[in-house]
Formats: sequence, structure tokens, C-alpha cells
Amino acid sequence: MLSTPTIVVNVKTYLEATASSALQLTQLMNTLASETGASLALAVQATDIYQCAHIGKLPIFSQHIDPITPGSHTGWTLPQAVVQAGAQGTLINHSEHRLTLADIDLCVTLAKKHHLDHIICTNNVTTSKAAATLTPQFIAIEPPELIGGDISVTTANPDIVAHSVRSVKAIDKKIHVLCGAGVKNGNDVTRAIELGSDGVLLASGVVKPANKEEILRDLISGLP
Repeated sequence: MLSTPTIVVNVKTYLEATASSALQLTQLMNTLASETGASLALAVQATDIYQCAHIGKLPIFSQHIDPITPGSHTGWTLPQAVVQAGAQGTLINHSEHRLTLADIDLCVTLAKKHHLDHIICTNNVTTSKAAATLTPQFIAIEPPELIGGDISVTTANPDIVAHSVRSVKAIDKKIHVLCGAGVKNGNDVTRAIELGSDGVLLASGVVKPANKEEILRDLISGLP
């Protein structure tokens, strides 16, 4: 399983991390993880999983899986397919690709069956508690109104992070909690961990700027 504390970068569908650009970011994060010993992971588009998963040891995540088994599901994402492409893990229920609780449950079951690390994304304390009953490996709390913004959740709403951590751990102490939305720098990472989380999940703060190495080094500096 992905070690903690960790920094997970989700590239979404930004052109700055698509195809050859996704490969370049993977190579950079591989180098930094090896150099610093930091736990890093990268969630890429399904079309980029294979190339990114076969150039180093960086854990590559799928951005989504669907609650399906092999068969007639045109246009859906089969869990076995991302495994065979080389993914180590997957996001589930990102705020930009939400699922019903029943579908989240089945996705977690399939992820466990196929040995995929999995991060359920949630938007508030209530949803985090519901997700915790499914006993996933990770829950990432991301208030959607702060995603992609300039203010980190650790500054704008630290209580939601601390309360989510307490609520999840009360259900199952083994579940790791990440926080995201607006995370931009090492101070945000440090604050997230001080609030009890096991790391951060972020996207545009790394993916869109040109100085990705500088930003990643700053983020890593916030890890204990």
C-alpha cells in the first residue's frame, strides 16, 4: 500500500499533463521520490496509465474505475483493465466524477479484489463517515468549493479536516485520511499533517505551472 505521509497529484484532463507531458511529470516525480525518499503518487488519465506505469517505481493511479465486471460496458473503465495497464491504485468518487454510495461500495470491493490501492474522495464530514463504513484504505476530504482555488482547505476550513479525521478514525483507525482543495505549498502540507491527516491530494497547484520541480520540492519540504 502507498506509504504515508504522502503527496498524491491528480492531473485531471489538463493538457499540461497529458500524453508526453504526463510522461515528463512521471519522470520528474520518480526522480524526486528517489532523491528525497518522499512518498509520491500520480493519478493520470486512463490513456496514460500504461506509459507512465512502466518507466519507474512511482505509484500510478487511475483517476476512476467503474463498478463493473468484464462484459458489455462500452465507454466504461474496467478495474482489471487499469490493473493490467500497470496502475497501483485508483481514485473513487472524485467531486468531478461522483458515484452513488452503492457504486462506491462496489468499486471499493473490486479495488480490494484486484489489489488496487484506493482513495475515496469525499466533500464533507458526513460523507467521510459514510465512506469510512466501507473500510477503504484512504479517504480524501476535498470541499468542492475550494478545489482549484488559491486558498487551501487547511486555511479556509481547518475544522472540516480535523473533524473528518476524528470521525473516520472513530470508525476505523486503519483508514488513512488525506486532505485536498487549494493545497499549493509546503506550508499547506505541514498544516494538513498537523490537523491529523496522512498527506494531501492536489491537482492544479502542480500540474498547471511551468515550474513543476520547484513546486514539488516545496510541497515535499512540508512532509515530516
